[in-house]
Amino acid sequence: MEYIIQQVINGISVGSIYALIALGYTMVYGIIKLINFAHGDVFMVGGFVGLFTAKALTAQGFSPVWVFVIALLLAMVASGLLGVVIERTAYKPLRNASRIAVLITAIGVSFLLENGGIFLLGPQAQGFPEIVQKQQYNLFGQVQIDSNQIMILLVTIILMVVLQYIVHRTKIGKAMRAVSYDMEAARLMGINVDTTISATFAIGSALAAAAGVIFGMTYNSVDPLMGIIPGLKAFVAAVLGGIGIIPGALVGGLLLGVIETGVSSVGYSLWRDGVAFAILILILIFKPSGLFGKNVREKV
Repeated sequence: MEYIIQQVINGISVGSIYALIALGYTMVYGIIKLINFAHGDVFMVGGFVGLFTAKALTAQGFSPVWVFVIALLLAMVASGLLGVVIERTAYKPLRNASRIAVLITAIGVSFLLENGGIFLLGPQAQGFPEIVQKQQYNLFGQVQIDSNQIMILLVTIILMVVLQYIVHRTKIGKAMRAVSYDMEAARLMGINVDTTISATFAIGSALAAAAGVIFGMTYNSVDPLMGIIPGLKAFVAAVLGGIGIIPGALVGGLLLGVIETGVSSVGYSLWRDGVAFAILILILIFKPSGLFGKNVREKV
């Protein structure tokens, strides 16, 4: 039982990263029904901004707590601005285009960010500085949790609480919910739909950047192609929870992380990626709306 609990803790840590990325997928899809496949590469950009900020602040002698907080916030701001730029330049002109055209554009933006990163930063992985000294804590028996896992959980919980507050208690959050329900009616009621969509991209990209910084601190390296697999797995998590539903993205990410860790713990670590995409196939066959979604009739 202690071994199982330990693997669940490890899985929740991994799943928290997927959940933060998946929130961006599900928010954008909920507003404009777009699968933003460049989202994983925004995660990568956030990781690099966090890396350069952490190196600069560490060299200046800042305390580890301030290095982490400032690196996290700067990465979120930079990626939030990048998300707005991507939306305004690549997606806004295609607002009335077919879905396949927008999907192809999203894939093109993804390749642009990946190859731009390779051109500017080189293809090699770069070491992420150890901002916070990793320490192990015994919970009970042989069950342990380290300082990185605690940090991941705290950041995820704080960001989820802030996101829920924004969506349910602020003017822009109410506008986002109105646009997701009926874009044309929201426009008739005086809501600036373009600003609302840009704000959605900014928030989702900022959450992905937070995941990028946490990823770099956890695995001690970042590279220009680091967003491909986590981005795809976060998409699986969003579909698993019910794409377009914010709590579903969180639950889907945590569940996917626990499943992956469970597969690795029983000796099938080479199959962890395959299991994640097998879950996507199964959920699309048996419950396309996801765990928290519901079937909606469409009039034709």
